[in-house]
Amino acid sequence: MREFPNPEDQMEVLCRGCEKILTPEELRQKLAERRPLRVKLGVDPTSPDIHLGHTVALAKMRQFQDLGHTGVLILGSFTAMIGDPTGRSVTRPQLTKEEVLANAATYQEQAFKVLDFERTEVVFNGDWFFKMSYEEVLRLNSLVTMQQMLQREDFRERIERGHPIRAHEIQYPIMQGWDSVMVRADVELGGTDQLFNVLVGRDFQAHQGQPLQVAMLMPILVGTDGTQKMSKSLGNAIGVTEEPEQMFGKIMSIPDSALRQYYELLLGETLDPNAHPMEQKKNLAYRIVARFHSHAAAKAALDNFVTRFSKRDLATAELPKFTPPPNLSTTALSLTAAAYESCFGLTPSRSEIRRLIQGGSVQWNGKKLTNPNATISITDGGVLKLDKIRAVRIIPQKS
Repeated sequence: MREFPNPEDQMEVLCRGCEKILTPEELRQKLAERRPLRVKLGVDPTSPDIHLGHTVALAKMRQFQDLGHTGVLILGSFTAMIGDPTGRSVTRPQLTKEEVLANAATYQEQAFKVLDFERTEVVFNGDWFFKMSYEEVLRLNSLVTMQQMLQREDFRERIERGHPIRAHEIQYPIMQGWDSVMVRADVELGGTDQLFNVLVGRDFQAHQGQPLQVAMLMPILVGTDGTQKMSKSLGNAIGVTEEPEQMFGKIMSIPDSALRQYYELLLGETLDPNAHPMEQKKNLAYRIVARFHSHAAAKAALDNFVTRFSKRDLATAELPKFTPPPNLSTTALSLTAAAYESCFGLTPSRSEIRRLIQGGSVQWNGKKLTNPNATISITDGGVLKLDKIRAVRIIPQKS
């Protein structure tokens, strides 16, 4: 039988980095039972890839696993077809079952870049929801009130703004809560925006006579823009399977104001207030690339970055390739905007790009462009520098 560490020693590790725990005393009592806790994390495969924001909760689950506990990874094969309305001002587009299952396959593979395979149970919530009769759905709905559902801040805001709430969206917290009953969760992990859904799970467990799960809520990692939640749909995400150079470059692009959070949530470390932000970013980027690729890949990405930007030798550097569409205007403004979106998934506003150009940040083959409307004479292999840390190699359309 496995020897579990002292509960207080476990508490010190597990509570570190959490934004909210309901409640620490309940967690301490569960740890004192010296048995493997069932630690739930539900993810909806609404897209094929996992990004660094997802790894915050995955890393917390891995801490539980390293202490001898069991991670229960719920892939929302049913709930992903609805989509979590949390934090959304509009209804999510619905996915087909086939799309969700295809995404789930890559989600599962990528999650094991963080999780311990031997201590993980992978379950699909479609295994129980697809089998439910309409009568069972109604019985489940009878456990909550409409007043409860409308306590959700995002639902209230949508009503106040006159935005519709579809009836199927109200089902989402109910289904997430029922997941906790089905897997008999001792702990549920999630972002701070999941508090309402996790509390529904506790209510359902109480109704079913189960011990209540502890809610452990993690801070939400901001994206490369430094302000909004990391999200592929917002174009500010860093995927765990991105190429090393692209991953390194995106991390280097985060604003200095986001560094503290990235260090705390991704490295579990406190930012050195005396270190230079550029060096802190290089250290962060190197370690993240090494984690998801290798130290050799991280070293190559670092060397390439230094070549490209520290030595400013862009002519020979390995750069993302951008082929302008045939109908795209070749003005500095249009090419810069298109290159940002195509190569880096970013969509800065036209006014932001104008400021970059007028400020001298945008260069074509080493020469500053100061007129947003200037026409660029595209040459094969020419280098368009977009800002201090991003550049692309232009490859014209073949005639």
